Amino acid sequence: MRELVRTPKRGTRPPGGGLARRVDAATPPDRDRAVDALRAFAILGVVGGHWLVTALVSDGGTLRAASPLKELPWLAPISWIFQTLAVFFLVGGHVATASYAAARARGTGYGPWLTARIGRLFRPVAAVLALWTAVGAGLVLSGADADTVHTLTKLALSPMWFLLVFAGLTAATPLVTRVNPLWPLAVVLHVDLIRFGFGGPAWLGWVNLAAGWLVPYTLGAAWTRGELTRRSGGVLLAAGAAATAGLVLWGGYPASMVGVPGEPMSNLNPPTLAAVTFGLAQCGVALLLREPLRRWMRAPAAWAAVAVANLSAMTIFLWHQTALMAVTALGLLAGAPLPGLHTAPDGLGWVAARLAWLPVFALGLAVCWTAFRGCEQGGRKKSGGGSRPVRVHTPAGGAGAGAVRRA
Repeated sequence: MRELVRTPKRGTRPPGGGLARRVDAATPPDRDRAVDALRAFAILGVVGGHWLVTALVSDGGTLRAASPLKELPWLAPISWIFQTLAVFFLVGGHVATASYAAARARGTGYGPWLTARIGRLFRPVAAVLALWTAVGAGLVLSGADADTVHTLTKLALSPMWFLLVFAGLTAATPLVTRVNPLWPLAVVLHVDLIRFGFGGPAWLGWVNLAAGWLVPYTLGAAWTRGELTRRSGGVLLAAGAAATAGLVLWGGYPASMVGVPGEPMSNLNPPTLAAVTFGLAQCGVALLLREPLRRWMRAPAAWAAVAVANLSAMTIFLWHQTALMAVTALGLLAGAPLPGLHTAPDGLGWVAARLAWLPVFALGLAVCWTAFRGCEQGGRKKSGGGSRPVRVHTPAGGAGAGAVRRA
């Protein structure tokens, strides 16, 4: 399993000054930095999207969830930019299949390989569950409105579904390594045809929770096998965009690629055919960006930022909703609803105010990151001879990664 940055030998210092140059110098020369860049952008896209379209409206003594996409449907293109889960599954499939192949080459069995990957993925989850169990219990005991408790805990724990699906696909990696992406795509097509064309049961849509995300995951496996070229990226982008446009314009699918509270149909919960074809277009863009990203990641500052984001990917993902809610709760101390924070998302004024709140959400996330990043990176190893470099692994569902830290 490749390292994000190597642990330098004791007594040596990487050439150059500054953190960025040290991280750049410590990175193995054969590492595909574009993969890490795509993963970082996918995670940050989800975070930015949630912060932009998740509103907690203060309604008397109750906080209820709302979305500007319901009142301002012309904002749907925002979801096209920030709903980046398909790229994360593409990268995850690529890295998992490469990791499993490397493990087999080393003689490592499936069990130890899977235990290591799942452990890194779920290590930071315990802290989120512990905190929100305490917060939920405290809210109930204090007599908080039941709808408020439900809204807050649902937002905080909603990222867990993603981890469960990703863990399931990771466990199935040896089985799906050579699955053609057209097979799960056909499953999604037939599920939607039965549900929407023939009035089938709504529960059938949950089959797409696995089949839908298996499409980009198996594309990632094809990437590992060297089957996806720049031309493949162009084909995926064109075909995926055309199919998605047709499904939205003539198939009755919503234009938004995320769920909108109160709407009868969601493209994401569970995934629909439109969400999957949209994901194909995103995967095409990702493949087309590989070479430009590799060139960009040669800049030490850009690479250091991506490396740090990858080392904290799950912390960022799991705590970004908590940061939003913490800022919202603290804002209630002002005594009156604050625009863009507690008010209904029903106009351009709200959009402008919400954009102004984004740096505050980022500050709240930085506090969460400082407090809980150790849960993701693992404990520090100590030696009797003072400090020494140790490896810290990222559970970001991607490559095994290590960073240089001082114990």
